[in-house]
Amino acid sequence: MKTQLLVETPTHKWLYFGRDPEKNDKIIDTNQYLVQSGNQSLLMDPGGIELFAPMLASLVRHIPLEQLTYLFASHQDPDIISSLGLWDQTLPKAKLYAPWLWEGFIRHFGMNNISYEPIKDKGGKLQVGEVELQFVPAHYLHASGNFHVYDPVAKVLMSGDVGAALEPAEADIFVDDFASHISKMEYFHRRWMPSNRAKSNWVARMRDLDIQYMCPQHGRIFKGPQVKAFLDWFDSLDVGIGLD
Repeated sequence: MKTQLLVETPTHKWLYFGRDPEKNDKIIDTNQYLVQSGNQSLLMDPGGIELFAPMLASLVRHIPLEQLTYLFASHQDPDIISSLGLWDQTLPKAKLYAPWLWEGFIRHFGMNNISYEPIKDKGGKLQVGEVELQFVPAHYLHASGNFHVYDPVAKVLMSGDVGAALEPAEADIFVDDFASHISKMEYFHRRWMPSNRAKSNWVARMRDLDIQYMCPQHGRIFKGPQVKAFLDWFDSLDVGIGLD
């Protein structure tokens, strides 16, 4: 599994995990992100059960396992959190932060030791070492209870399925040409995002934030001016085409 340092500040760092060349071709590729500060870490959308072994092997090259104190699930999909039962055996004292709405569903993946910390609809905050992260509402994008993670210090947004693209494992992890990247995102967003109202609400929220890295759960990462380019494009996109 590919690992890359995304951002490092005096207090913490962001790491990327993904592009696993050994995964089954019929399984959708996913990105995982870790924030590490002091002796605490948060792993966001840790992935499906089939990714547990390569994820664990990659993580322990960067942090002691006891420093993985928090998990985050943006919503309930299996590619997000079906590895939970294995993390539950590996990290019995960890806490999982996830939407309150999905607790009864997420527990089906196996959860006897890790504690479930429900995030209210309005969002919340989490202190990880020396950095305070924000859980930003992203409801109906695409799940009815859904959150993203914003770091105001490193100026990073973990954006879940927003910004997602479907590409081969050998693709680069950063967007190099936004215009050509649109074709890899358009159908996904038009079909999987059900609500133009929810989309517009989210875009308005994001325009108020200083985002230098937008990190989706699938596909490539947007940097600098590409973030605004994505917001402008997404704002004008008609979604919910399954009803056409």
